[in-house]
Amino acid sequence: MLEKIVSAVNDVVWSPALVVLLIAAGLYFSIRTRFVQVRRLKLMVKLLFSKKKEPVSDATASEPGTKGVSSFQAFCLAIAGRVGTGNIVGVATAIAMGGPGAIFWMWVIAFLGASTAFVESTLAQIYKFPHHTGWRGGPTCYIDNGLRQRWLGILFAVFTIIGYGLLLVTVQSNGAASAAHNAFNLNPLYGGIGLAVLLLLVISGGIKRSATVAEIITPIMAAVYILFSLIIICINYKAVPGVFNMIFTSAFGMHSVFGGIVGSAIAFGVKRGLFSNEAGEGGGAIISASADVSHPAKQGLVQAFSVYIDTLLVCTATALMILTSGTYNVFAPSGDMIVSSAPELGNNYVGFTQSAVDNVFGGFGAAFVSIALFFFVFTTLMAYDLYAESSIAYLFSYGKGDHRRIEKVTIWVYRLMIVGAVIFGAMREANVVWQMGDIGVGLTTWINVIVILILSPQAIRALKDLEKKDKEGTLE
Repeated sequence: MLEKIVSAVNDVVWSPALVVLLIAAGLYFSIRTRFVQVRRLKLMVKLLFSKKKEPVSDATASEPGTKGVSSFQAFCLAIAGRVGTGNIVGVATAIAMGGPGAIFWMWVIAFLGASTAFVESTLAQIYKFPHHTGWRGGPTCYIDNGLRQRWLGILFAVFTIIGYGLLLVTVQSNGAASAAHNAFNLNPLYGGIGLAVLLLLVISGGIKRSATVAEIITPIMAAVYILFSLIIICINYKAVPGVFNMIFTSAFGMHSVFGGIVGSAIAFGVKRGLFSNEAGEGGGAIISASADVSHPAKQGLVQAFSVYIDTLLVCTATALMILTSGTYNVFAPSGDMIVSSAPELGNNYVGFTQSAVDNVFGGFGAAFVSIALFFFVFTTLMAYDLYAESSIAYLFSYGKGDHRRIEKVTIWVYRLMIVGAVIFGAMREANVVWQMGDIGVGLTTWINVIVILILSPQAIRALKDLEKKDKEGTLE
């Protein structure tokens, strides 16, 4: 019964209209910004390591000396939110349901999504608000103050708390628990409890502790994972040309085997690509609002670059490992098997990536992917918590009045709820959990993309101002 309800809601939220909206919005933003995701690539990298400006203290601050996190910490938090099960389990799922061509459409949504990430993150900087824990904001604030629709801002905050804090959390913990079970035969319940306890230890310290942990763990985990994938791809180098040919031909239905599932390739490529890089969902914008930067467009550029790291590097690394090793299955929309390269794995999608590593490092694949996925999931859960806690801060601290005590109690109630969701997700069957996650993504995305389309002229003006100052040499 639960599966039928979840599936029906998912079909409504993720109708073809949302796929079209995402691609169209990304293309529109790319054209309006004159493909800023390509033109300003060098500046994106440079801004990653810019120093945090001095704490601000002005008449608008609720606390003198309001502090945010550095641009690099915000980048790491955004990567933490983006790099998770979508990069390992999600990629394998996209291949299984959409064929190798789904990877091409993940690339497309990442390229276009980089411009979307720029717009939403720049708007987040423009409309952020001071909070006793640091800068806060995101879609809730630019919906409220920019669009002047507080009811919609409240609705978005509720969707974020439920979608990220309860639904998407279950997806992440399910992937980590499944990988640990495959590698170490660990009971999913114990894996979920362990993950939940560690998460609580970090998030109880607030955004500063989460930012510090993300700054240390995120670059290391991404670099190690990509390094291992490069080793595997190099060993299977003879298969690389054929794999790229298969990706491009099946993406457009030209491959004889995958020609009948081009629609699935597009749908799953976009869905899994969005789930991984979050461009347009609003999560990256929430993190962007917490950064101290001297110009709003700076953080927009940094977050655009984080989309590339997530999809074009980490997701592609996973895809090439799986495809060059031949450890994958592909199913038609009817459920019939089209390709059976790893029949013993069935729909155990994380097992595809583990087998790819095992082909090179015999007996080590399951353990490596399980450990990598644990760190990916752990940092992602930290980011999801920040998304939800920022939404709670908006509900109680944005605008008139200061309800700090109520806010504090609510946040702790929420923290206990997210711990429960982690344990629940670890024990649930994967397909139900993935669909629940898709619903959470879709609800916030529908609202956010439409809003940033309306408010995008402000982000465009901010970009022009930054480029003018950069040309004049006056950019701080």
